[in-house]
Order: sequence, then structure tokens, then C-alpha cells
Amino acid sequence: MQSMSSFSSSSTTTSKGIAAIVGVGPKLGRSIAQKFAHEGYIVAILSRDLERLSRFAGEIAREEKAQVFAIRIDCSDTRSIKEAFEGVLSLGFVEVLVYNAANQSLSLNPTNFTEIPVNSFEKSLAVSAVGAFHCAQQVLPGMVERGRGTILFTGCSASLNGMFGFSELCCGKFALRGLSQCLAREFQPLGVHVAHVIIDGLVGAPRVPSMQMRPAVGEQQSEGGADGLMDPDALAQTYWHLHTQDRSAWTQEIDLRPSTPFRFF
Repeated sequence: MQSMSSFSSSSTTTSKGIAAIVGVGPKLGRSIAQKFAHEGYIVAILSRDLERLSRFAGEIAREEKAQVFAIRIDCSDTRSIKEAFEGVLSLGFVEVLVYNAANQSLSLNPTNFTEIPVNSFEKSLAVSAVGAFHCAQQVLPGMVERGRGTILFTGCSASLNGMFGFSELCCGKFALRGLSQCLAREFQPLGVHVAHVIIDGLVGAPRVPSMQMRPAVGEQQSEGGADGLMDPDALAQTYWHLHTQDRSAWTQEIDLRPSTPFRFF
């Protein structure tokens, strides 16, 4: 079984299931994990870097007085995914799966198609779509059995439009979007909410120290998005909103973007 670290600052038990967040870095993934911990969930956070992941888990556990488990996963490796979810499922019923994994080896600069190595293209597809397929397969039987659950996939602007020099990214994200739509059609009638979140912009660092300082609904936040970067804590609020939607009005796809476009100069 893959390595797992446990952190807890609370002995409180909960009737809620597990929120499993796959692809947890210092920005969006961490903010999503913190939001679900703040709302009383036991959280499993998964990524390749267990040392960094364990640090996040300890921080979130202390800040939110929650139980947080750090589990190593390589989303390009089927065996790693299965072993990681053996650990996740040993914690209890997975009520929420957020698939936020990204291929960190992809270049931010355009790459000519004829210069893309086949193994690099295959890895991008594996991380973006095949990994999502395997993770969903691990949790869907339990969700269907209980008649409830939420699966949220993170996409981006490359999910919608092919772009010059980004064949690897676009093809993987196109496939993820298709998977999301197929699962929604098949499993939403069985009580499982499946949604695709398009992040149309660059994600920055959180603008406030904690979830508790976030303005209430209807309050003004004066400078949100003024620099063109998206606040991961604000994005995490949308993931929570999708999870808590009434099943008579479920969102299948939503796109999010800052009010001011990001400028590189």
C-alpha cells in the first residue's frame, strides 16, 4: 500500500463520508481540501510529493481542527492509483471526489507537434483523463450503493479549445471533459452529482489567511481578481457550492474566470 500520513487536531466524529482531493498543491488543491475540512469532513489529500503533502495535512488539521490524511499517488500509474485508494477507502465511505491532478512536466511554452515525444503525450493523457477514469471507478460503486456522492473534475480553457503548441494539454483535457459528461449522464439518475469545473485563468495565492476571514455572501470584496489572478479560496467556495446543490438543480459544467485578465508585463 502507498505511504500515508495522518494528522488530527480533533477527536470529533462525523457522519459525513470522506472528501478525497486528488492533485493537491499549494494553491487550488490545498484550498479545496481546507474548505471541506472547514465544513466538517474528514479529508484525504493525494499527490506525488508525500513530504509536501504531509506538511499541508498538518497545517490544515491544525487550522480547521480536522482529521486530514496525506496519501501518495501517481495519477499516471494505474497500480499507484489502486493502492492509494485502498488507503482512502479504508478510512470510510468516499462522499466527495475532486480530481485536480495536473501533469507538472508539461511546458508552459508552446511545443511544435512534431517535436512532442510520444511518451510525453501518453503521460499527459494518463494524468488528465486515464487517472480520472481510474479514480472515479474506485469510488463510484460505494456512491451508487448509498445513492449519494459528488465527483468534481478540474478542467481549464484547454478543455474547450485546441491551441497552437499545446496538443498534449488540450487532448488530455478534452478527454476529461468527455468523461465528465458521460459519467453525469450515467450516474446522476443514481444520485451521484458529476460536474466539470473550467478554470479559465491563472490561479494565484490565497488573498486572506483563512477561510474564516472570507466575506459573507453579499458582502463586497474590494480587490478580488484585480491583478488578474484567481484566488484559490474563492474557487474552493464554488467546489463546495457544487457539492451542496439541491439535486433538482445540479450543475454539470461551470466556467470561472477573473474580472480582470492577467497580464504578463
